[in-house]
Amino acid sequence: MKANVLQIVTALSWRGGEQQAAYLIQELKQEVNNFVLCSSGSKMEAFCREEETTHFTQPKRGSIDFSYAKRIKQLCVEQKIDLIHVHDAHAHTFSILAASIFGNKIPIVLSRRVDFPIKKNLFSHFKYNHKQVKKILCVSDTIKKITAAGIKDQSKLATVYSGIDLDKFKSSTGRLRKGLAIGEDVFLVGNTSALADHKDYFTFIDVAEKVIGKHENCHFVVMGDGPMKDEIHQYAQSKRLKSQFTFTGFRNDISEVLADLDLFLITSKTEGLGTSILDAFACNVPVVGTAGGGIKELVENEKTGLLCEVKNVEQLTQAVGRMIAESTLRENCTSAAKRKVQLFSKQQTAKNTLKYYLEVLDLKSFSPNKMTQ
Repeated sequence: MKANVLQIVTALSWRGGEQQAAYLIQELKQEVNNFVLCSSGSKMEAFCREEETTHFTQPKRGSIDFSYAKRIKQLCVEQKIDLIHVHDAHAHTFSILAASIFGNKIPIVLSRRVDFPIKKNLFSHFKYNHKQVKKILCVSDTIKKITAAGIKDQSKLATVYSGIDLDKFKSSTGRLRKGLAIGEDVFLVGNTSALADHKDYFTFIDVAEKVIGKHENCHFVVMGDGPMKDEIHQYAQSKRLKSQFTFTGFRNDISEVLADLDLFLITSKTEGLGTSILDAFACNVPVVGTAGGGIKELVENEKTGLLCEVKNVEQLTQAVGRMIAESTLRENCTSAAKRKVQLFSKQQTAKNTLKYYLEVLDLKSFSPNKMTQ
């Protein structure tokens, strides 16, 4: 018998957490019976339709939504759910409301992807330490350490690294350079992160300005969109970046153009893990990054990349300069990174997650199959 697992994803948009949930749903479809509860009109709803995954939708009316919670209880009864896996903060809240108000007794596994402490208010303390929360899966050891301060039972905490699809990335096609109208001789530095506060694109732009001032034959490109688009664009316009800086907006072909970069520069203030770094590793693109959150578990200084202090523009500028000047450094870093990224496949993430499903349900395996053998 396979276990029935209710995967709850309430976000309307599609970012890293939703992608990780999607990978998990795909990889575990032979191991468990997946049922997905998502918000009406969400990107996850569209994904489930395309994948022909059994799913249910619910209108989302805010961060405290009793209708959503009641639906969770209803589905658990109707579909004979054995385990709930919640993938975002609102999913967590709604599942706790389902347990506390509507008497849902199904065990909960929580994914924790953000690198800030649990809030100290009573409700946050209550929902993270609720008896139905059996496991908290943190995307890095750093997140596990940060989360631990708010958890009574430390045995609930575990690290399950996010994974990527190692097979989707293409070799350099030249498409990105052609679109930017720059040649192969131009050193191309880029980032694919969302235009959000914690990504700290202001530091990225400051570094670009300094590097451009020292190296004429380079170009910076940002491929992404987000809530701080206007502020970040305005900040870039105030700098002396000439024609050597481009915002492409959101692209759905990152796997096909990422390998065109000569360097991936990530300047995040905080980061759960940083799967965009894993993407760069998979494409043999060297990385310069900040030591924000889980990034330092991926970027080992002088090994898999160059690691700098958060917001240290001078240090980041020097690191980018080194990558431009030292081809041997670039080659050594990409070789080590290519080996490391093999540990972060979506298959490995699913296998590690399944292990904790089994632990929570006190089962040795759901079914005889290749993943649990």
